[in-house]
Amino acid sequence: MFQKILIANRGEIACRVAATARRMGIRTVAVYSDADVHAQHVHACDEAVHIGAASPRDSYLRADRILAAALATGAQAVHPGYGFLSENDDFAQACVDAGIAFIGPPPSAIAAMGSKSAAKALMERAGVPLVPGYHGERQEADFLLAQAEAIGFPVLIKASAGGGGKGMRIVQRADEFTAALASCQREAEASFGSAQVLVERYLQRPRHIEVQVFADTLGHVIHLFERDCSVQRRHQKVLEEAPAPGMTPELRAQMGAAAVAAARSVGYVGAGTVEFICEQDAPQGGRFYFMEMNTRLQVEHPVTEAITGLDLVEWQLRVAAGEPLPLTQDQVPLRGHAIEARICAENPAQGFLPATGTLRTLRTPEATRFTPGAVRLDSGVAAGDAISPHYDAMIAKLIVHGDTREAALARLDEALSALHITGLQHNVGFLRRLVRTEAFAQAQLDTALIEREREALFGAPQAHAQHQHLRDALLGATLRWWLDASPSAAQDPWSRGDGWALHGHSQRALQWRWPQPGGDQTVTVRVQQARDGSLRLAWGGLAGDVAVTVCDVRCQRTATDSVHLSALVDGQPWSAHVDRHDAFDAFDVFTPAGHTTLHWLDPLAAPATQQASSGQVTAPMPGKVIAMLVAAGDAVKAGQALVITEAMKMEHSLTAPRDGTVAELLCSVGDQVAEGVELLRLE
Repeated sequence: MFQKILIANRGEIACRVAATARRMGIRTVAVYSDADVHAQHVHACDEAVHIGAASPRDSYLRADRILAAALATGAQAVHPGYGFLSENDDFAQACVDAGIAFIGPPPSAIAAMGSKSAAKALMERAGVPLVPGYHGERQEADFLLAQAEAIGFPVLIKASAGGGGKGMRIVQRADEFTAALASCQREAEASFGSAQVLVERYLQRPRHIEVQVFADTLGHVIHLFERDCSVQRRHQKVLEEAPAPGMTPELRAQMGAAAVAAARSVGYVGAGTVEFICEQDAPQGGRFYFMEMNTRLQVEHPVTEAITGLDLVEWQLRVAAGEPLPLTQDQVPLRGHAIEARICAENPAQGFLPATGTLRTLRTPEATRFTPGAVRLDSGVAAGDAISPHYDAMIAKLIVHGDTREAALARLDEALSALHITGLQHNVGFLRRLVRTEAFAQAQLDTALIEREREALFGAPQAHAQHQHLRDALLGATLRWWLDASPSAAQDPWSRGDGWALHGHSQRALQWRWPQPGGDQTVTVRVQQARDGSLRLAWGGLAGDVAVTVCDVRCQRTATDSVHLSALVDGQPWSAHVDRHDAFDAFDVFTPAGHTTLHWLDPLAAPATQQASSGQVTAPMPGKVIAMLVAAGDAVKAGQALVITEAMKMEHSLTAPRDGTVAELLCSVGDQVAEGVELLRLE
């Protein structure tokens, strides 16, 4: 077994590999970029080597620097994780040539599966079922249109190289084909350096089912059952589960045999995943077809670990060290059901646009880390860390396991409700709505599920639910403010800040701003404290006229100044977690119904229009300044574009908050700027 390995990755997967290596007594070497100096994976390893600037092409994609780090530290093997160089056959070959073990398949297997067209030709010869289509070299538009017509519409045009949903178009009719082909080829060329595409029959409401395979250097190949990855957005996975709902033993055996045949056909070694696209009635005798093979460990491997009780990273290390597979096919256990939810920094309501920012709060349910458990949370970040524009926007993976799918689903909803994140946009609320849809609950799965459930997922909540949500948020924020303003009752009454009076009632009015997609709204809450200590809260307008009596308020503070509140509200139990962020005047309220952010409008503070009146223009998120459209002394109009920044591979135009003259430029083209940094000032 290896004594030291280098992990050629970052974030969650680097921490995941390091955890298993530590348990096995193997020392680890991390590599890191300028952006990851203080990253969690650096602290998780025994040594760390700096390999370049923040951009992946200057660091995590620099094979030469990674190999130099491995040689300099005496690492005997390199684990590539997933993404970056994990499926780069040139990198795998360079490791072999340098006398360093590559913890993955042989370079020849990576190359064979690297092209979708070539892989499908290979699978056809191996007898693995393929979707009817054209996978050849000819790329003339007229020829491909003829092939599409022979296949029958609708068809799917797909980039031969790459993945992640790029270079992919569904074409419903022949007259749409030429334009879709040109668009697909442009995107494929830009994303993967190759415009080659393939054309296949497009299956209606297909399921995406993949099979985990493992092979050793002695010729043994087995599968570790299947995962259903049908729930996707933008052709990228959102929820994964194992085993696939509705899977029969007969179909499992057929798909497993096809996956093993695929691995054998390329002389595979290590962990790999064979992905199939299946007709909706596949478990009842419908057909399944080879889609592609991922020659690495998958993001969703923890659900397989949950149902088998195995550590797939340990298997990778043992196989790479020349050991045989630990189990035969008949010995692989299958227990219960597991579901994984990908927790991402993104805005689901805006087409899942990636988000950036600092994790002000990251409070998690009780869970294991990097090892199977009833609730497992794998993450490469902690509270205070930043999600930068340079890398993947995933915050964590939440994995649950139960005896049945229903038990796992209930556990997932409970765990999501206990996962509290503030500081940036994220998809936790979206995931809670998704797992509660009837389609997902009833396992009516296909790759268009999110689109079919659009109204339930993105539509406006019912008035009653919205009012209840706002009521809980106002209760939590107001009680937290009141408690912060009210020192302990043990102090003398003259020191108290809650408006205590010898006679009568204490009264305050608090104004809250409630951010909404259609524009911020404000609510004024009137608080009256009776002499017996009970509170009466009243407000009107947004949620109708509301008045509640709050008694027996209990407060438990954590080391991070989060507060857990419990009380009786009109005689009924109520509870919430409330996080206060004074720098933003923000109160984040978490209740079983969800999360709401309210901003306290301090009557003594400057008005909200201060920034506009002062003429400040600040960066809305971390990014790079790519254009300055004005110079000092220029006269500008309100709404005029002033600066363009780039973040998460998208451009953002920053405009003038009012009419004025550019007084000072505070940044230059090429500058990397943090969120909230002032870029220029108007006078």
